Amino acid sequence: MSTPVLATKGLTKYFYDPVKFQVLKAIDMAIESGEFVSIVGKSGCGKSTLLYLLSTMDTDYEGQLFMNNELITGKTDKELAQIRNEKIGFVFQFHYLLSEYNVLRNVMLPGLKLNKLSEEEVEHHAMQHLKTLDMQEQALKMPNQLSGGQKQRVAIARALINNPLIIMGDEPTGNLDKKNSDLVFDIFNELTQEQKQTLLIVTHDSDFAERTHRTITMQDGKIIS
Repeated sequence: MSTPVLATKGLTKYFYDPVKFQVLKAIDMAIESGEFVSIVGKSGCGKSTLLYLLSTMDTDYEGQLFMNNELITGKTDKELAQIRNEKIGFVFQFHYLLSEYNVLRNVMLPGLKLNKLSEEEVEHHAMQHLKTLDMQEQALKMPNQLSGGQKQRVAIARALINNPLIIMGDEPTGNLDKKNSDLVFDIFNELTQEQKQTLLIVTHDSDFAERTHRTITMQDGKIIS
C-alpha cells in the first residue's frame, strides 16, 4: 500500500457562535498520490470547513491530520506556514492575484517566499508553468488586463510553482462560464495524468465532480459516500 498524501482520523470540528454546533463529525478519509478527488454536498454540509482544516489554515479541531504519514496536528503556526507554502498549492473561486504585480511576478511570489531557489530559477519555473497553461504570452500583463478564465489559469500556475504535494481548490470554477470551467477541468486532469499531481477540489458543479477520479459526498458534517 502506498502512503496517502493526506489522511485524517476522527476529524471533528465545532463552531461556538452563538451556541456549540458540531460542523464536522469524526471524518476519516485518505487521498492517494496522483488522485483527482472532488468533495460535493449541499451548502452548509461542511465541505469548505473540511478543506480549511485539511489545508492547515484552521487548527481548532479534534482528531488527527497526516500529510505523507507525518502527523501535522499540533505543529506550530510557523511550521504550518512552511508546510502550506512548500506542500500545498491553493486555487480559490476568486483568483487573489495581486494587482500591483504582473502575471509572471504573481506566479513567482510563493517560490520567492519559499526561498529554496534563486530568483532566476523561480522565474524560469514560473515561465514553464505559464507555457503549460498557454499563458506565456500574457506573462508581462497586469491582472486587470486578463479575462476571468485567464486569471484562474495564472492562479493555477502560481499553485504549481513550489511543486506541491497536493493542490486544493475551493470552488475553482465557481466564477467561470461553462467554457472556462471545462478548460480548468482539462488542465487539472492533465496535471494528474501527465505530472501525477494530486488534487482535492471542493465544488458545487456536479458535471465537474462526475468527471474526477473519485467523489466524496458530504451531508450534515459526515462523509456519506
